[in-house]
This record gives sequence, structure tokens and C-alpha cells, in this order.
Amino acid sequence: MQSEDGKHLYVSHDEYQNLIERLAVQIHQSGWAFDTILCLARGGMRPGDLLSRIFEKPLAIMSTSSYRAEAGTVQGHLDIARYITTPQGEIAGRVLLVDDLADSGHTLHAVIKMLKNNYAPITELRSAVIWTKGLSSFTPDYSVEFLPTNPWIHQPFEAYDSMGIDKLIAKWGSTPL
Repeated sequence: MQSEDGKHLYVSHDEYQNLIERLAVQIHQSGWAFDTILCLARGGMRPGDLLSRIFEKPLAIMSTSSYRAEAGTVQGHLDIARYITTPQGEIAGRVLLVDDLADSGHTLHAVIKMLKNNYAPITELRSAVIWTKGLSSFTPDYSVEFLPTNPWIHQPFEAYDSMGIDKLIAKWGSTPL
């Protein structure tokens, strides 16, 4: 649900699942066959996991981290992991790169450049996201929703960012081992 001012988008668990399912249908209908899904942690892990299950393809993981300022609204320095975790030894062939959104586009541009320069066994690389913001300099191959007003997306699991174990213990009590 988008706020009236267009500055916030609130997404429920059910909506989130539905968007990933729509992304899967879009990818399938394109006719492109891929060998591996490479998700960007953390945002791409949930969609990557579900797409891996739906398409029955191995899931590889690459961690990225962007230090953010001003309560997460300004992107800062980007760190990209040197290694990719994959069950098949080395990532190769046709790879579907998955993240949750193309925000500024900086992360996806940087990761694709790094993959093209350092992973010669990748023969084709396409990208898939749930959301693409209007300000993004990157256009993914697959995207479910275009957000021209660039809202802050409130994903259903972000409550855990500030929850901490103490709040969970207060909620559930301590459980004997």
C-alpha cells in the first residue's frame, strides 16, 4: 500500500510473496533459460530462494553492503564480497542476478561490472528485481513494479532490524533448554 504522498510503500508478507511469484512468471514467459541464480545478500536472498525453488536451479549468494547515512536514505560506500558461495564450485553459464530492488542502480551496475571482469565462466548475465525506482540508473531485465515517485519501501521483515533478541525474549519469554 502506497502512502498518499507517494513517499512510502508498505508491503505485507502476502504482497511480497505475490510479487516474487509475478517475477517468476515474467522470467518464465521471457523464454530465457538460465543455469544458476545469484542473489545479492541481503535484499535478494528471499526472492532468490523462492526463484531457486520455483525454477529448481541452484542458488549462489554474493554479499554486498552499502553503508547508508541519514536513516538509510543516502547511499554511501559499497562493499562487494570477493567470493560467491555456490554449491557447484564456481559460478558459470547463464546466470540470473537477483536483488529486491533497483534503487539508485549503483549496486547492480557495480556487481555486474565486477562479474563481467572477474568471472569469465559466466556466458550470459541477466538481472531480476521486484521493484525499480524512477531514479535508478540501472534498468533490470526483469522487474515487477516501476515506482516513479521513488518511495521508501517498507518490507514486511524490516521490523527485525530494530527488534533484537531482548525484545523477542520480552515478547515470548525465556524458554528452558
